[in-house]
Amino acid sequence: MSDAAVLELDPRARVLADVPAIPLTLEATGVSPTVIHDLTLRHLQRTTAIAMAELATRLALPVPLVEIVLGALRADKLIEVRRRGTFDGDVTFELTDAGRQRALEAWRRSQYLGPAPVSLEQYRQQVARQQRQRAVTRDQLRAALAGLVVGESLAEQLGAAMNSRRPLFLFGPSGSGKTVLAEQLVRVVGGAVWIPHAIEIDGEIVQVFDPNVHQPLPMAAETRSLDRARQVDARWTSCRRPVVRVGGEFTLEMMDLEFDRVARFYKCPLQVKANNGLLIVDDLGRQRSPARDILNRWIVPLERQLDYLGLHTGVSFEVPFDVQVIFSSNLTPAELDDPAFLRRLGYKVPVGAMHAADYRKVCAIAAQANGLEPDPAAIDYLIGALHVRHGVPLLAAYPRDLFAKVRDRAVFEQVAARLTPKALDWAWQLYFAADDESPARR
Repeated sequence: MSDAAVLELDPRARVLADVPAIPLTLEATGVSPTVIHDLTLRHLQRTTAIAMAELATRLALPVPLVEIVLGALRADKLIEVRRRGTFDGDVTFELTDAGRQRALEAWRRSQYLGPAPVSLEQYRQQVARQQRQRAVTRDQLRAALAGLVVGESLAEQLGAAMNSRRPLFLFGPSGSGKTVLAEQLVRVVGGAVWIPHAIEIDGEIVQVFDPNVHQPLPMAAETRSLDRARQVDARWTSCRRPVVRVGGEFTLEMMDLEFDRVARFYKCPLQVKANNGLLIVDDLGRQRSPARDILNRWIVPLERQLDYLGLHTGVSFEVPFDVQVIFSSNLTPAELDDPAFLRRLGYKVPVGAMHAADYRKVCAIAAQANGLEPDPAAIDYLIGALHVRHGVPLLAAYPRDLFAKVRDRAVFEQVAARLTPKALDWAWQLYFAADDESPARR
């Protein structure tokens, strides 16, 4: 099965089924008129003079609605017509002296300058409509894990976990392949969702869309042309289901709103960016924040599929937590020592040493990846001599790292890279800092 088969055949089919309806009135935007007026003034102040059609594009609002907004601003003598074109959308507006003063006040309240936000309630409803429904089958999982050697028992556990959409805890020693597994599992999360550029909450703006996380669909230009016919709210962007990855840099603060005290608007936390998708927390236990504190922060979201955030003004609010979390850790469940958290982990899957037959397959893949001939005798020596002699378990990461060292040395010496007992001894000693003699050196 090809990579494309892991995703839905036509990502637009799901997207267009959940299209956010275009707002035709200020009330339908769900946003405070003051917020839209302030945002409009900031756009006008930034560009001096702007045509109505261009302003509608920047605000991501339909021209008739922008015309209503501009009419209100004209009635308050905050803007005036600078030039009239041949059609309504070609009318150019600019700020009056009173409008420039009001625009400065709007800048002091917030420096957000982008598409108009959606309401928190609209966001909640859209996330609910976009919940992942498609089942993960054995063939889809195998396609997602193509290139990895995964035993049947482990594949069954992973497939069941992905279908449950409950938290998955991968644990095992360093080098067992937990991180690689988690990264490959994201390929079974197909389809697409609508992501808002921003949300308005109690007059404050929270930016949601993050280009480092959200991937607009490749057919975005085509979708925009369809949007006009289907009346799509341009405040939303159609994207692939999001995947957020964090590791040792993860802190508790990343799960809270980030308020920019200069720009005066918020950026949403990582679990909100991951809504309707996956959140991978790698190397749990290696963060600066204690593992117990991190786990306690997850208790409510994992239990209720809801999270609670707070503005700097003291206002708190509820946001959906439609996220499948994948934890990866060298710690065992027993070492977490948090029964309340462990109960909320849907699947606790060990990833450890491989069987010799599977390890040989990994060696063959790693050899080819490094331009080496997968010599069976050399692989037998690696397993039967080096691993056994040093009591090192057969972990998935070792062949890749050892064979890369063999290749690097050959490049330096300008000779053909070959897997031999002597070359493997050299790589092993460097990798494990072994100071005793290997069988090949006796």
